Amino acid sequence: MAARRTDKAVQLPDDPAGKATAQLRRRRQRRGDRRDPALSRQLILSAAQDEFAAYGLNGARIDRIAKRVGASKNLIYHYFGSKDRLYLNVLEGIYRQMREDQDDLALQELPPVEGMRRLVANTFDHFVRSPALIRLMSIENIHFARHLKKSTSVKPLYAPLLRTIGSLLAKGQDAGVFRKNVDSIDLYISMSGLAYFYLSNRHSLSWIFDQPLDQPKRLEQRRAHIVEVILGYLQHDAVAQPSRYRGNPTQTARRA
Repeated sequence: MAARRTDKAVQLPDDPAGKATAQLRRRRQRRGDRRDPALSRQLILSAAQDEFAAYGLNGARIDRIAKRVGASKNLIYHYFGSKDRLYLNVLEGIYRQMREDQDDLALQELPPVEGMRRLVANTFDHFVRSPALIRLMSIENIHFARHLKKSTSVKPLYAPLLRTIGSLLAKGQDAGVFRKNVDSIDLYISMSGLAYFYLSNRHSLSWIFDQPLDQPKRLEQRRAHIVEVILGYLQHDAVAQPSRYRGNPTQTARRA
């Protein structure tokens, strides 16, 4: 499976709230799929994501979600049982989509520097494309992850990610292009946190520094900065080790 390219221009969606939901409603209307359970669930989850991201868990209202969907509240309760269960399903969906977009399994066969570069860029790009993810993560942490802790599907999503990071680190360390004693969890929190903080605070920071931090050129600059910070840390004090690594690791590191 080929790794996704990460050299396209980065741009925040103009106003993503409601667009996906409206598209799903039009799809249902064109196809006459009002009794299609899969499409109904997808439409409800999309509308619920808009609602929870805009109003938070406590402020969200099932009647507004029903209005967005174009269905009765009873249909929502039929599929999800309660507002809390609907909220949890939305959370699980945003984490699942993030893990798919990180595309880390496709990176394991790449040279370590390139694989790590793409993982960092893919993570940043997904945050940019998914402002609802940032809002919902913030909301759930206000609640001390009380709802997320009830999930049985989110935590297992991260085992493959840690294996990929561990594999890239081991190859890079054997090749002498990555330092030793790097904790995979700390490394991921750093690459994710450098993206999350910037995007979650872009409105206040744009005002404080008189900088348009959500403009495409500024987003490209930030992504490049995060990649350089992570790779700079990994490549500091790297020591070459005997390895079966193919190619010249020094040249690989310089090209990166």
